[in-house]
Amino acid sequence: MFLPEKFTEKMKKLLQDEYEAYIQSFEEPRYYGLRVNTGKIQTEQLKSKVPFQLTPIPWCKEGFYFEQDDRPSKHPYYYAGLYYIQEPSAMAPGAILDIQPQDRVLDLCAAPGGKSTQLAAKLKGQGVLVSNDISTGRVKALLKNIELAGITNAIITNETPERLSQRFLGYFDKILIDAPCSGEGMFRKEPTMIKSWEQYGSANCCRMQRDILHEAAKMLCHGGMLLYSTCTFSPEENEGMIGEFLDANRDFDVIPIPKEHGLTPGRPDFIEERAELQGCARLWPHKVKGEGHFLALLQKRNNHPIKEVLFPLREIDRQILVDFDAFIKSYLHIIPQGDFELHGQGVYLLPPDIPDLRGLRIVRSGWYLGDVKKKRFEPSQAMAMGLKKEEAKYTVNFDLEDPRVIRYLKGETMEVEGEAGWNLVCVDGHPIGWGKIQGHMMKNKILPGWKWE
Repeated sequence: MFLPEKFTEKMKKLLQDEYEAYIQSFEEPRYYGLRVNTGKIQTEQLKSKVPFQLTPIPWCKEGFYFEQDDRPSKHPYYYAGLYYIQEPSAMAPGAILDIQPQDRVLDLCAAPGGKSTQLAAKLKGQGVLVSNDISTGRVKALLKNIELAGITNAIITNETPERLSQRFLGYFDKILIDAPCSGEGMFRKEPTMIKSWEQYGSANCCRMQRDILHEAAKMLCHGGMLLYSTCTFSPEENEGMIGEFLDANRDFDVIPIPKEHGLTPGRPDFIEERAELQGCARLWPHKVKGEGHFLALLQKRNNHPIKEVLFPLREIDRQILVDFDAFIKSYLHIIPQGDFELHGQGVYLLPPDIPDLRGLRIVRSGWYLGDVKKKRFEPSQAMAMGLKKEEAKYTVNFDLEDPRVIRYLKGETMEVEGEAGWNLVCVDGHPIGWGKIQGHMMKNKILPGWKWE
């Protein structure tokens, strides 16, 4: 692999005696990982069901290495949202940030959604997750991955941190910033990033990181925790950025990250002698089976009284939802509880205690349940993925080896035995979409963009 001379000289200076070991890592194959979606299945259950050779990733208890030839993205369980394919080192930030059910959590630079789905699994369907990305193009992948994972308590936004901070002042218990960076730690995995590094370097990234951290600090409640991560080796974007942030925000402290499983201390000697920055952590590709990462865990001191946050009352004319209510009564064993919103024809169940979102670019304002159409309600793919098999009155459940699983995922109409009307289609008891049965034929209702390719 070609590495720019400017980059290699920089790494020689930083790593000194370790430089040769680092360069040798480029001769090693990259590592592939998947993370079990514990919001849908327990880790041991998945391991017993899949045909892949899975080896534990030490810093993430739900994470596993797999072999490149396994191709888990071509398995029906992937379409059931039972796992997420993720670079192993990228699992560390979500594993380290201590998320508890009922927390209010922000993933500020969320696309394509790997870390968001990891945080949501820890919430266990409680509290609220706000997943934001400023890129309109990338937020589409974020939306699909959130819905594929069956997450029902997420708000997805396409906003700048500055506009979010105006609405979510002091709101979040936990914030994750997987900051845009120069990407030096990903050169082995994505060689195309080298060209971007040559073109832009670190200066532009530092400006963005500085602004993102500044706005995130406003949105964190007192006593709250912030996890900042990058996939670069650049000291200016890592220890230097955290040191600068601490100088500007005297009410924040570094919480030392345990140095285990291959994580090594931060390197304040790279940029400034500041002992507390050793509490940060680095993952080096010549020391772990993964790519390069930097992590810093910060806490905002709880030295101010908590202000009561007032939330708007949301009322909706239930007459508008008469067909939705009829669908719930006819086809589900559960009745979704909470505040509903209607956007156009779409019905959304909102997470609890969220502020007024009007004026923000909202991609999803909660669990998208489906559309109220003329004298009928049509359930969404997102609704199917957020349900459990036992919550639906009528189901079509295929065994994994049944060839009709792939036929369904390809969008085919097929002959099945089942109750007339809407059926939740499952593989081994895990939802993959809707089907509508008439006679012995099931009309396929899988979302077109989700079909097996």
